[in-house]
Amino acid sequence: MRLHHRFDGPKGAPVLALPSSLGTTTELWDANVQAWSETFRVLRYDQRGHGGSEVPPAPYSIEELGRDFLSLLDRLGIERVSFCGLSLGGATAMWLAANVPARIDGLVLACTSPRFGDPRGWLDRAAVVRDEGLEAIADTVVERWFTPSFAQERPDVPARFRELLLTTPREGYAGCCEALAGWDFRDELGQIEAPTLVIAGSEDTAAPADHGRLIANRIPKSRLVVLPGAAHLGNVEPADAFSSLVTEHLATSILEVA
Repeated sequence: MRLHHRFDGPKGAPVLALPSSLGTTTELWDANVQAWSETFRVLRYDQRGHGGSEVPPAPYSIEELGRDFLSLLDRLGIERVSFCGLSLGGATAMWLAANVPARIDGLVLACTSPRFGDPRGWLDRAAVVRDEGLEAIADTVVERWFTPSFAQERPDVPARFRELLLTTPREGYAGCCEALAGWDFRDELGQIEAPTLVIAGSEDTAAPADHGRLIANRIPKSRLVVLPGAAHLGNVEPADAFSSLVTEHLATSILEVA
């Protein structure tokens, strides 16, 4: 699996890995990279079926997304990373932290869930996208990503993310919807050993704060922060607050591992 990826930040610094979420690319993290690249070697990548990465035949699974990343690490010769995943990327992060703990120094799980609702909804969405394309769901999806007040004040940002969503290959998006349909990690959360920061958005309807509380309650070394006024893309709307939380948490986590 060829994953499109890029680096920012100084060579030799601890690596912070950032996957894309459903319907986004490496551009998901544009608002955060400048803050993080002062401390970390930032590795952004497009998950399978997205951006510049390969689009294999669907369906996919979260395990496959995790193993894609492990193959990328091995090709790059990177042994250990900190990992920050949002939404679908958070599911990838949970799988990695539970199944290959030796590769994960610190963990951030943002606006994500161990089970994203009724599987039928994801299978129905996959079918719509295959039949009608991303345009059929774009407005509904982007409305969940940002609060109405932010969308009114900064209409350029939702517009840019809508364009990103529309560039996602149909099969890649549908395959990841099917991965989320099969995702239920509630009973495995206790296996995660990495120091974990769980970030939820107070206005997130896609992965409500209660999902973050469930995650934090079941991962032994974890804490929850609920960002006020943040919807599903909690790293974009309150970008500075989000970036600071991640930097502080991972700096502490790396010291603990060392």
